[in-house]
Amino acid sequence: MQIIVRDNNVDQALRALKKKLQREGVYREMKLRRHYEKPSEKRARERAAAVRRARKLERKRQERDGASR
Repeated sequence: MQIIVRDNNVDQALRALKKKLQREGVYREMKLRRHYEKPSEKRARERAAAVRRARKLERKRQERDGASR
């Protein structure tokens, strides 16, 4: 990952770096790796995330279909 500092504006470059790290999921990964997570806990977390994604997708689909009718 590379950030270009323009006109010695380090603050702007730092904001851009943080935004890229956030988008890449580095902060989430660091938070998860702070403590050991049992494989069963990892599966449960990933399954719950998949359910949340599916419900969100379904809500968006319902909202879109309901608005077009």
